[in-house]
Amino acid sequence: MTDTTISDPKQRRSIRGVLPVFQTPFQADYTIDFTTLEQEIHWLYDQGADGIVMGMVSETLRLSSEEREQLAAAACRFGRERGVVIISAGAESTRLAMRYAQQAETVGADAVMVIPPISVAIGEDELKHYYEQIIQAITIPVVVQDASGYVGRPMSIAMQAALFNEYGDRVLFKPEATPIGPRLSALRDATAGRAPVFEGSGGIALVDSYRRGIVGTMPGADLIDAIVALWQALQAGDTARIYQLSLPISALIAIQNSLDAFLAVEKYLLVKRGIFQNTLMRGPVGYRLDDETRQEVDRLFAQLQATLQSDHK
Repeated sequence: MTDTTISDPKQRRSIRGVLPVFQTPFQADYTIDFTTLEQEIHWLYDQGADGIVMGMVSETLRLSSEEREQLAAAACRFGRERGVVIISAGAESTRLAMRYAQQAETVGADAVMVIPPISVAIGEDELKHYYEQIIQAITIPVVVQDASGYVGRPMSIAMQAALFNEYGDRVLFKPEATPIGPRLSALRDATAGRAPVFEGSGGIALVDSYRRGIVGTMPGADLIDAIVALWQALQAGDTARIYQLSLPISALIAIQNSLDAFLAVEKYLLVKRGIFQNTLMRGPVGYRLDDETRQEVDRLFAQLQATLQSDHK
C-alpha cells in the first residue's frame, strides 16, 4: 500500500502515521470537559502524534447529536494547526451520518470516519449505498471503519474494494474484523495494493499489520508515546526495538477485550499520567476495572515505561 495525500485542492495534507483516537473527558456532572480535552490533544501532539481522531473510544455513541458536533468542532479547533483531524460520522440513518460528515467538513476536519449502522443488519448493496451517499455529500475523504471487532457485522472485502475502485483516494480503510491480518491482506490484494489502510486494534496487531502494508495506525491515547516509538522502530527496521516495545504494548492491550474495557483502562492511565482529572464514563457501562486488574495494568505500564526509557543499542 502506498502513501495517500488528499486530492481535493482545499485539503492536501497527508493522512498517515500515528493518529490516536482521543478520549472524551467529562466533568462531575458528565458534561464534556473541554479544558481537559484541549490539554489532552496538545499532549498527544507533544508525544509525536501526526494527527488526532474522534472515534469509538471518544464515546461518540453516548453523546447527543449536539454534543457530537460540539466535540467535533472543538477537536478541529484544538488540533488542526498541529496535524490532521479525523471526525467520526457514522450513524443509524444515512441522513444523520451525512449531517455529521458535512458538519465535520465545515469545522475543518481533514476526513471523516464512518462505521455502519449497528441496530439493524443490512445487505451489502444497502451498506454500499450508505457509504456512497456519505462520500458524495462531502469533498473530504471518508475512512470506512469496519468496527465489527466491537459492534456490528464484518463487511465484505468485495464491497470495500468496490468503494475504493469507484472513489479512489477519497476512501481510506480501518479494518477491525477478525482475523485482522488475513483480511487486511485480502483488502490490499483486492485493491492492487493501492488502498490506504490503518491499523485499528489499539496496537496489538501493529507489527503484523505494518508488514502487510498499512499507512498508519489509530491507537488509543493512553499509550501514545509507546506507539510512536514502535512506529518509528518499524519505519527504521529496528527488529530488536520492535519486539522490546510490541510485547509489553500487546500485553496491556490484551486486557482491553471490549469497547468499555478500552475506555476504562485508557481513562485510568490518562489519570495516572496526569492528563485527566477523573475516569468518568457515561453509563450504562459494560466493564469496570476491579482492583486486581488495575494492579496488573500498573505492573505492565511500569514495565512499558521502563522499556521506553531503556537504551536498546
